[in-house]
Parts: sequence; C-alpha cells; structure tokens
Amino acid sequence: MYRLLFLAPAILLSLSTATRANADSLTDNLGPRAVALGDSLRAESVGTQSTVLNPAGLALNQQLVFEGSFGYRDSDKANIGSVAACDSTTPVAGCFYYHYLNSKPNLGEMDVTRRVHEAGVTAARALSKQILIGTNTRFFDLNSNANGEEDQRGYSIDMGLIFAPSTGVRIAGVGYNLIGTDSPQYPRGVGTGVVLRPGGGSLGLSLDALWNLDRADGEDTGRYGGGLEYLLAPTPIAAYPIRVGGVYDDLTDAGYASAGIGYSTPKMGIDIGGRKQLSGDGDEYIIQAGLRIVGPTPR
Repeated sequence: MYRLLFLAPAILLSLSTATRANADSLTDNLGPRAVALGDSLRAESVGTQSTVLNPAGLALNQQLVFEGSFGYRDSDKANIGSVAACDSTTPVAGCFYYHYLNSKPNLGEMDVTRRVHEAGVTAARALSKQILIGTNTRFFDLNSNANGEEDQRGYSIDMGLIFAPSTGVRIAGVGYNLIGTDSPQYPRGVGTGVVLRPGGGSLGLSLDALWNLDRADGEDTGRYGGGLEYLLAPTPIAAYPIRVGGVYDDLTDAGYASAGIGYSTPKMGIDIGGRKQLSGDGDEYIIQAGLRIVGPTPR
C-alpha cells in the first residue's frame, strides 16, 4: 500500500456516473462492470469496486492497478469524476480514491445544482483463504442550492466481509455508513451478495440485495439485482467479457435492464456498461465507460 504514495500522481483522470440505489450515497460510483451486471458484484468487488461495493473485495487478488471511468445519468444530468489507485500485493491491501459529482436535477422552475467532493481510503486483509475483511473511510463535502437541502461536510465508514467456502463460490456482507456524520445523502445501509463461478471458468452469476436502514418503519427499501458474465474467447493474452443483468427497486417500484461489454488483458482493461429503466415512474438511463491499467506484480 505504501507504494501508492509515490505512484498516485500517475493515475489516469476519468469520470463515472452516480447511481441512486436506496441504501447507497448520492455519490455512489458503481463502475461499468457492476452497472452492467445489475448493480451487483459485492462478492467480487476487486480493485476500485471495493471503494463502493465492498471493501473486503480488495483482497481478492494481488494487483497494483489504476482505475477510472466516465459516465452520464440523464435523470438529473449527473456527471461524476472518479480516480483510484489500489495496491493489493501487500499483506494489507489499500486504495486511495477521489470522486466528484456535478448534477442538475429538474425541480420545476428552480435552477438546482449539486456538487460533491469525496475522498477516501480503503483497506482489506485476507484472514485466511476463505475469509476476507475490509473497511472504507470516506470524507465528503456536499454543496447544494436546493431548498431544504443544506451543505454538508463529514465522514463515514463502511465495513465488509467475504466468505469463500469453496472454489467458485463467494458470499458477501457489507454495512454502509455505519460510523460517522449523520447525513441523508449517506444513510446507513446493509448489502449482501453471492457470486457463482463454476470451476473458476468463463461463466459467472452474481446476485445482490441492498437495504436502507434509515428509512421509516414499514417503507419498502430493498433494491435487488444480478447478472450473468461470460468471457468470450478467453486466452492468456485477452478476453472479451459480455454482461447482462437487471435491477428491481422496491421504493420506486421500478425495474431496469442492464448490459455491457469489455476487453481485458493482463496489463489493461476497458469496460462499457449501461442501465435503462423499463418500468415505474421515470425513464432513466445510465451509460459508463471505464479504463484500468495494471502495474507490475512483485515476484
């Protein structure tokens, strides 16, 4: 992890889209792979995905990686910048990351703008081959000119766990914003997920669920999603992942379809993912593109 202090200036700049899962913060950065797979992958949250989905996933592999993504959400004209540097080649894996949100939600005749800066540190460790734990600490600064929404500054902490009882099976549990500043944009939440990859092969299934713990009693807060990932023509040199998925949100009674493609080599990867609302009130769509560069792995 200490090497990131010297390598962080080399991170490539990029942008990513925010998603509005009920138990996630306003500035959630589900990368293009997770979006394509129905907002899932809490049980396989490698690299930058560990900073949002589940910090324990950072210890799943051994890589030095720089990641970022660019995206757009039409419902509130949201753009987000996201960069991260992650080193999981050390006993305690670590990430440094920064997110930036600029959105303009439509609130009648009001000209509303929200801007959020968020920076954080993710750390994870494998206690054994079957059990991985992790934590994520974020610091945020939110500015808004919307009526009734105050500017906010603070911090919050996530904690996550991944259990791998056998090859090709991973089960995850994670708590969001468990400790820190009280904020409606960073509510307490819990998520769970499972990834099945028989024989560690080309086909993978991921299923996730998410609940907001700060909503009123009796209010539906669940968000459920999942997807299939197939590695087309995988070779030691390159692979072409194809992804499809779907999401259902209890609160809004909305359903979404998602899909994505990618290109991956041992040194770099490119991913594109999107999600389109098919039912419920609204016609939201999200599109993302991401890039990762993998550094040398110590022998």
